[in-house]
Amino acid sequence: MVSELSPTPGARSVRADAEGPRPPMPVKMVIAGGFGVGKTTTVGAISEIEPLTTEASITSVAAGVDDLTHTPEKMTTTVAMDFGCVTLDPTLKLYLFGTPGQERFGFMWDDLVEGALGGLVIVDTRRLDDCYAAVDYFEHREIPFAVAVNAFDGKVDHDLNDVRWALDVGDHVPLTVFDARERGSVRDALLVVLEHALATAER
Repeated sequence: MVSELSPTPGARSVRADAEGPRPPMPVKMVIAGGFGVGKTTTVGAISEIEPLTTEASITSVAAGVDDLTHTPEKMTTTVAMDFGCVTLDPTLKLYLFGTPGQERFGFMWDDLVEGALGGLVIVDTRRLDDCYAAVDYFEHREIPFAVAVNAFDGKVDHDLNDVRWALDVGDHVPLTVFDARERGSVRDALLVVLEHALATAER
């Protein structure tokens, strides 16, 4: 006689089906780079929720510190972080944390990268030196990252091999070109980071 408390054959699978599909696995990813390279735009282009931004107006004092030569129309700057998320497929959801670009806000980076699987370092080839700090940070923390050249106005001023040489990053670091304004282009850049981070973890 089967006890009333004993599960009947197939009951476990029935319960599992009743519970529905599992939620996607959360993965944290950091979007980094220099001032005005397109970090906030990147997060906003792909986030499936209204992005959380901490934008502040650029004052005359800040304008004297931050180089606006290549971004003369930029009126605000990130002072803490950007946040957004995107579900890549039913099994995976990326949580995106954009870092502030100015060196004076660098004290926040340790908290922002805590627990991150990888990072995307956005580069403006007109001012490569602005992203050196981000590249050095990920290398020293041994966090997998990829370099994404933002194609401002649909063009890139330098060949990717020249960019790699100028940044002094190894061949194991992926380099790609993307448009921070286009959702599909941002998705492809994030997939480069994801694949690189997973391959690094398997070594």
